[in-house]
Amino acid sequence: MADSFDLVILGGGNAGYSAAFRAVELGMSVAMVEGDKVGGTCLHRGCIPTKALLHAAELLDEIREAGSFGLIVDEPDFDWAKVLSFKDGVVGRMYKGLSGLVKKKKIELVEGRGRLRDVRTVTVETDDGERTLTADKGLVLATGSYPRDLPFIEADGERVQNSTHGLQAKDVPSSVIIVGGNYIGLEFASVYRSFGSEVQVVEMLPKIAPAEDAEVSKSLRRELEKRGIKFHLGVEETGADKTDSGGEITIRKDESEETLSADRMFVAIGRGPRTEDMGLDEAGIKIDKG
Repeated sequence: MADSFDLVILGGGNAGYSAAFRAVELGMSVAMVEGDKVGGTCLHRGCIPTKALLHAAELLDEIREAGSFGLIVDEPDFDWAKVLSFKDGVVGRMYKGLSGLVKKKKIELVEGRGRLRDVRTVTVETDDGERTLTADKGLVLATGSYPRDLPFIEADGERVQNSTHGLQAKDVPSSVIIVGGNYIGLEFASVYRSFGSEVQVVEMLPKIAPAEDAEVSKSLRRELEKRGIKFHLGVEETGADKTDSGGEITIRKDESEETLSADRMFVAIGRGPRTEDMGLDEAGIKIDKG
């Protein structure tokens, strides 16, 4: 027998739980399906933990500048494991609060992987077996995204990492190549530089933060260059490889090629929609990208 709700939401990240909260306010009964943890990428593998690392990095930089305030301090050191513990603590507290809100608003949280059977029905593989949910008024797809790989090399979590790996990395590399000059790549470039890494950023477009106004991009680049971050802009990435000591990437600009090497390669070329094996075809939903 199927469980019926006014609204069924596939995905418990920012979009999913925001839709759930609003639907409850409008008097609807809501089931939200989540295969991992409520909060999704932003809370667990994106915005929040990254900002926690940026905060720790900012404190480190402020201590280095203490002399300009007349304060005499030694060069600060850090314990990376404790930095990660601080980051995990921030995420944990916010996750606890969000989970409490979900319960308070009487949203039915169904833990497992959901798949569309049709435009009104979702089947969920839970630890206790399959469960079928029926959406009487509507169904929301909010399944999130994943970090894209370069076409010629896959992130392995060691020498080649993406943003998910970067938030769990066991150490700080002495040198890193950031592939991608948008906000994710730049945030990690800033964190790594504050913690002592030599950082190079590779971007195929002629400016960093390409979605921003030209003056914003120019000012941001100037500030990051003052901190010692190097940029390779308007280049084509023609190949990459893992090496015994890390990774390397070959870039081309005009007719000139150059190979950059570092202890670690960090890929931040954007994110793709998580749409595979969701039952979209069975539900008659067509996609043109993703």
